[in-house]
Amino acid sequence: MTKNLLLLLLGVVTAGYVVGWTILARRPGHAAPGTTGKPRLLDLIIGFGANFLDTLGIGSFATTSSAYKLRHLVQDEDIPGTLNVGHAIPTIVEAFIFVAILEVDMKTLVALIVASVLGAWLGAGVISSWSRRKVQIGLGLALCGAAVLMMMTQLKLLPGGGTAIGLEGIRFWLGVAGNFMLGALMTLGIGLYAPCMILIYLLGMTPTAAFPIMMGSCAFLMPIGGLRFIRSGRYNMKAAVGLALGGIPGVLLAAFLVKSLPLSAVRWLVVCVVLYTAAMLLKSAVAEAKKARDNPLEPSAETSTAD
Repeated sequence: MTKNLLLLLLGVVTAGYVVGWTILARRPGHAAPGTTGKPRLLDLIIGFGANFLDTLGIGSFATTSSAYKLRHLVQDEDIPGTLNVGHAIPTIVEAFIFVAILEVDMKTLVALIVASVLGAWLGAGVISSWSRRKVQIGLGLALCGAAVLMMMTQLKLLPGGGTAIGLEGIRFWLGVAGNFMLGALMTLGIGLYAPCMILIYLLGMTPTAAFPIMMGSCAFLMPIGGLRFIRSGRYNMKAAVGLALGGIPGVLLAAFLVKSLPLSAVRWLVVCVVLYTAAMLLKSAVAEAKKARDNPLEPSAETSTAD
């Protein structure tokens, strides 16, 4: 019964997100300048590929950030908002699938989801007011962290988890606190999947329990955080719509047809690309600082670009 209520609430959140995005999209300044209109074919392809890999457990934020930076599709300062706004709906589809089919203690699931949503709400309000240079530094470091987690997975250095499907006592509150922090970091552009999976393993839960927790957390927190980015105008609308429209078939294909792939080589490739992207972002941040020093009369990247 609790699971059905959770899925019903997720449906309500989804409807509210779509309606809210539609209403806010009619207002001037709702997105970064020059990014309105129909998504490009490349936006749809990135959405499909990133969410296909996301459903198989690789994640979508690091891969999408890399594609945007390498192809110069989205301004650096708009990448976190675009990720949270665009990937929200495909992630909701994932959550419906995995919450419905996998077993997990509902008290634990609900508590960790609520914690992540609160973290995302507070985090989005902070990140949406950051300058371009701060976003470049933050996102660059976040991608470095994501790459390290991927390498640890590949080298089998992560804990293997236990057999529990729920948390009790101090472990319950550690899980709540941990997911709150991960929800806040999600708005910066670091994916929640890998660190949440590690958190679940460290707390002694079975690995399969991580899927409904991490996907359910993202499905609720991303619409909440996404609306704050939309309201602030700190996202690329074309790219975000492409992620949403291209991502849904990617999720369905991975979940119901492909189900699994020999992903070891793919993960190593993603690690290399993500590290390269992180280096580019940090290099851009250094260049922004040098430009500000050399041209003190020009608008500084340290100044907030929020509306």
